[in-house]
Amino acid sequence: MDIAKCLAVIDVLCAREFPAEHGRTEHGESGPGYHIAALQRSGDFWEDDGTAREETAAQYEADRDGLTELLTGRWGPPQRFSLRSVLVRTMEGEDIEEPWAELSEHVPDVHLWQAPVSDRWVCLGVSHGYQELPFQLLGIVTETDPP
Repeated sequence: MDIAKCLAVIDVLCAREFPAEHGRTEHGESGPGYHIAALQRSGDFWEDDGTAREETAAQYEADRDGLTELLTGRWGPPQRFSLRSVLVRTMEGEDIEEPWAELSEHVPDVHLWQAPVSDRWVCLGVSHGYQELPFQLLGIVTETDPP
């Protein structure tokens, strides 16, 4: 993982205006009130017996924790915010704002700060898709309060 590149992307997202419509960007996707960037992405696991997926999961969580330490130096300790209840609420029909509803489908929890300069929420999370799909270390910047 290129830590300097990951931090640079987070800085860009903190400074960038939010678009009026949902769309793809050079870092991932953005929409009204949020940016989501894939800071790191693994290969897929179609031919895996489960071993590589387990090792990759551990590595991605370690990488997230390493970035968390650096951002803690900037903004203090993060809140650890579970998205499991958000997923349940979404499945029960509650209208949850983005990016939280989408994230809850594949990110179990995030490390969360409110950046003092921009007053935006900044999150790090590891996307755990279906068994065969790649892992992603996500950087999220949003003006939408966590639900």
